[in-house]
Amino acid sequence: MSTTLPIPARRRLRRLAGQDLPTLLAAVALLIVVAAALLAPLVAPYPADGTTATHPAASLLGPSGAHWMGTDAVGRDILTRVMYGARTSLFIAAAVLVLSSTVGVLLGCVAGYSGGWVSDVIMRVTDVFLAFPALLLSLALAVILRPGVGTAIIAIAATWWPWYARLACSAASTIRHRAYIDSARCLGLPRWRIVAEHVLPNSLTPVIVQLSLDAGGVILTAAALSYLGLGAVEPTSEWGLMVQQGQSSFTTEWWIVTFPGLAILLTAFSFNMLGEGLRQALDPRKVAR
Repeated sequence: MSTTLPIPARRRLRRLAGQDLPTLLAAVALLIVVAAALLAPLVAPYPADGTTATHPAASLLGPSGAHWMGTDAVGRDILTRVMYGARTSLFIAAAVLVLSSTVGVLLGCVAGYSGGWVSDVIMRVTDVFLAFPALLLSLALAVILRPGVGTAIIAIAATWWPWYARLACSAASTIRHRAYIDSARCLGLPRWRIVAEHVLPNSLTPVIVQLSLDAGGVILTAAALSYLGLGAVEPTSEWGLMVQQGQSSFTTEWWIVTFPGLAILLTAFSFNMLGEGLRQALDPRKVAR
């Protein structure tokens, strides 16, 4: 089945882009962040080794023409580190969302379509994961593993997939009773093919909206892990790690914490605003209007 949005939905998306100023501004802000991350090697004021190499003579310099966001305790340019930190934070968010949504959606579709004991087993396992606060469980997993970007991805993804499983299961449970699913069964299509070709594609719309809403939360969680020393570690540039490194001197060298903190705030807030705009645009009660 095609996942192309119906004409009313496309019309509402166009109307949303033209009238919903906060969503439009959020999309522009995210484009700037993504562009800064992708083009960092070309547009960063200092080369890539400027994020790792130390320059004691230039340490703790305030914002100026030479260093727009100042320098940190070992002389590294904050703007350069923020731009390269965007690459790390966005990579973690993308990897977590791909892993968690893939696992969650597949399990949810199988549970929702199959029903019976298969659904009971999958959903009970999902409930076990949902019983623990996501951040607390991520911290526990990160403590067991060795700190690093890979650890942050695994720890967060392991706690994020149940939400997608629940969402996909709900959608698949409704879709399984549709006429085209009955027609596919009558044609003798195997169960795996029905799930792959009909149930899964038609369960993705709410998942796409949830992905945009969750991206900001993943970035905040990754920053929290790095801040606590359980995520990205030196010499990796990562926003949460940069905040942790500058907290002890915040009252005197405020720029070390402020700019990566603002990057976290701007990116997470923009993702939330964009996700809320998509949710409203794709709301079935409004799409039909």
